[in-house]
Amino acid sequence: MTKFLKPTGLVLVMMWLAATAVLADSHVYKLYVDGLACPFCAYGVEKKVGGLDGVEKIDIDIDGGVVLVTLADGATLDEAAAKQAVDEAGFTLRKFEAPNKE
Repeated sequence: MTKFLKPTGLVLVMMWLAATAVLADSHVYKLYVDGLACPFCAYGVEKKVGGLDGVEKIDIDIDGGVVLVTLADGATLDEAAAKQAVDEAGFTLRKFEAPNKE
């Protein structure tokens, strides 16, 4: 007899696959930002980081202090530019992760 995933399990698997696909994308950078406490804080970071060349999308996890920055094909983001944008927004860049280039 074949067992099927319960609807809840299926949703969780789909969410995991979608998150894995986003993080595996070679255009997504992870910025760990100290000091994010509210949507207004996130908006400030979004405006500054979003103004950098090549930025297509920004996703912010306020509670985790993580900013996912998706860049256009061929665009890159260096740590110095990310740090300056986060600093200008009034926050501290704790860690910078460039995408894996596999």
